[in-house]
Formats: sequence, C-alpha cells, structure tokens
Amino acid sequence: MIVAGCDVGSMTAKAVILKDGELVSSHIIKAGPSPEKSAQEVINAALEKVGITLDTIEYCVGTGYGRNEIPFAHAIESEIACHGKGAQWKMPSARTIIDIGGQDAKAIKLDNNGNVIQYVYNDKCASGSGRFLEVMAAALGINLHDLGEISLKSNNPVTMSNQCVIFAETEIISLVNEGKPLQDIISGLHKALAHRVAALAKSIGLEDDIIMTGGVAKNIGMLNALEKALGKPIKPCIVDPQINGALGAALFALEALEGKKS
Repeated sequence: MIVAGCDVGSMTAKAVILKDGELVSSHIIKAGPSPEKSAQEVINAALEKVGITLDTIEYCVGTGYGRNEIPFAHAIESEIACHGKGAQWKMPSARTIIDIGGQDAKAIKLDNNGNVIQYVYNDKCASGSGRFLEVMAAALGINLHDLGEISLKSNNPVTMSNQCVIFAETEIISLVNEGKPLQDIISGLHKALAHRVAALAKSIGLEDDIIMTGGVAKNIGMLNALEKALGKPIKPCIVDPQINGALGAALFALEALEGKKS
C-alpha cells in the first residue's frame, strides 16, 4: 500500500510517502503564493525520489493552511491531529507536542492512544512563531539556519523588552549599534521566543514525553532555550521534525486505506 501526506503551510510545503507503513520518501520546499502549485511541486519531488507517479498513490491526506487547495488529496485533516499522529508514530511515549510553525505556535496534549485531548495555539502575533526568527535573522544580515549554532556561543544573553516583531527588530538594531555581541543578541531572541511558547504550553499542562516539531525544532539554540523555559527535557524527533505534519497526514491516509480494504 502506497499512501501520501501533504502539508502546505504558510512558509513551506512538505510531502511524505509511505509504502507498506514505512517512510520511503519526503520532501520540503519553500511555499509559493499558490497552495495548489506548492502542493503539486512538493509531491512531484517526493515521488521522483522513489521513481513513482502520482497515480500510484492509493490515498492522500492534506493538511496545513493550504489543505483545501491540494487537488490530489482524497481527504483533509487538521494540523493539530496530524502533528499528534506523526509525533507518536516512532515515539509512542509522546504526550505533549510543541510545534512552532511559520505563522503560529501550537501545544498539543495526547492520550495513550495518540488522540488529541487538549490543545492551544497562537496565530494572532508573529512574535510567537518562526516568522519572528526569520525577520530577526534578516535584520541581523545572517542566514536563518545559522542562528542556533551562533547562539550556543553566548555567555550573556540580552533581555528583549519588546514582544512585537516590528519593535523587536528596531531593538536588535539598537543593540547591534551599542556593540552587543551577535551571539548574545541571538540567544536573547531565542530566550524571548521560548518563554512565549513555554507559557502557551504550560497553559494546558505539561506531560512527559515532550516532543518539539516544526522547522524551528532544527534550531539547536531554540531547542535549548525552550527546554530551559519549560524546565523539562525535550525528546528528539526520530524523523525530520519539519515533516511531522505531513507524516501524520500520511498515517491518516494509511488508516483510511486500511479501513476501506478491511
């Protein structure tokens, strides 16, 4: 059985292909203005990696902001459900999922069977999302992917006084002009974002094991800052945390197909 999951988010599009319950291909691209085109591009790239065509996919589930625009999806599922499903696939002990996406942050609590029993999210302000780090990296003139390693060199993180992205951008420019070390500024940015996300997660109660998903989970500086803000360790994802939503969608597709064939 070959199934797929496609997650079209605000900043990236992801696709996952499962064959007989095993992950055989995945792909990530920067999302364009058209969710439909982004979905088509990312699924084609994932299919090409394993040398199969779209008509080979027996069932596909879509998720993410652009889920209603995925032309080849047989069904759609919420991001909340997909992130829970994906996180528990290789780590059944997962009970709390923290996902920091391009435009929002989510905290999800799962039961022993991987069902979502409580969740909370913030999509009202970019200061609690990956977009915050993207804007700050651009303001500092450094690559977004270099933030984590640079921040690890910090011995004295700055304290950010502004939560708004616009004002925070102005604040870091002032800190640079004051001669504050770059690593201390970046570490301070991670700390500020971590405390906002930790407050969100704590509002529904933290239960072990805690998993972090989303592209921001690849940022080691952010991961460390969030562990400190939570006061609890975060278990590493078994698979690329950025494809977790698409993985969950593919697992829902597998369940749907198995249900049809039983």
